Amino acid sequence: MADTEIETTNQAPEKQAPQALVSEIERTRADLARTIDEITDRVNPSKVARRTTDRLRERISQVNPLIGGAVALAAVSVTCYLVWRRLRRQ
Repeated sequence: MADTEIETTNQAPEKQAPQALVSEIERTRADLARTIDEITDRVNPSKVARRTTDRLRERISQVNPLIGGAVALAAVSVTCYLVWRRLRRQ
């Protein structure tokens, strides 16, 4: 905070000019509105999902294609084995 703001907020309300009080209230409201907007943005389910998807895409794009292919092959192999085992039990 600036020194003038500290002095203004430490004064008793009756000593401040009405216009100074109005200005301070308007600044406080604007700050509060920005804070609420930021919180709303952070907890919005669709935005959380989009940020998570973006991070996942970024991580996947950084993976070496050979390692990514090996992991994909392993996942497909395990899935096929589990399906085959389940079908065999029936």
